[in-house]
Amino acid sequence: MSARRFSVVVGVLVAVAATCTPFLARLARAQSPESAGELLREAREHEAAHDDLVATRRYVDALALDPALGEAYLGLGALRLRRGDAREAERVFDVALSRVPSLHRALVGRAEARWALGLRAEAEDDIEAYAREAEDPGALRELAGWYADESRVPAQLATWRQIRAMANERGDAALEHEAQTMVRALQILVGGADPVTKPTAQDATRRGIARVAARGG
Repeated sequence: MSARRFSVVVGVLVAVAATCTPFLARLARAQSPESAGELLREAREHEAAHDDLVATRRYVDALALDPALGEAYLGLGALRLRRGDAREAERVFDVALSRVPSLHRALVGRAEARWALGLRAEAEDDIEAYAREAEDPGALRELAGWYADESRVPAQLATWRQIRAMANERGDAALEHEAQTMVRALQILVGGADPVTKPTAQDATRRGIARVAARGG
């Protein structure tokens, strides 16, 4: 082979190697059992630095490598929601729950997305399901806050009754006292609209509230 031809071949090989090196590096990383976790770490770092576009890519890449990586779903869904894309956030949490049914925290994320989309009943169902699964009164507190923001006092009262019942079951005296205080205050506000202390109301809305209140004690 002539020196000139050899030089051309070497040049081509160098060019090919330069092109393939990033791909090979990604391939090697993808074959590492810790690669998805590393991508998740990078996603969080970029998100903390407000580089949301790169953070989104890292979350998606992590899930491509490990479709059961729950923390990546939670991170991606929360990022979508924070950027105002509630519909896409709901989709992310939907996929999370189908792939990782035990990822109960995705119920909270989906509830927040659905509430933002105006899907009130579905959001309430998600929050209550999470509270039951995780035995987390904090989720019910968030739901009560949503009701307060919309001045839905009877529903807020019913939710605080649920919190009181859960606090009693957990033996959390401080929370039970707080819940009891809230219940008493809200009872004053709703007056005759309270389906527990004033059960004569027969309209569908109040009957529904009564059922919720009954579940909460």
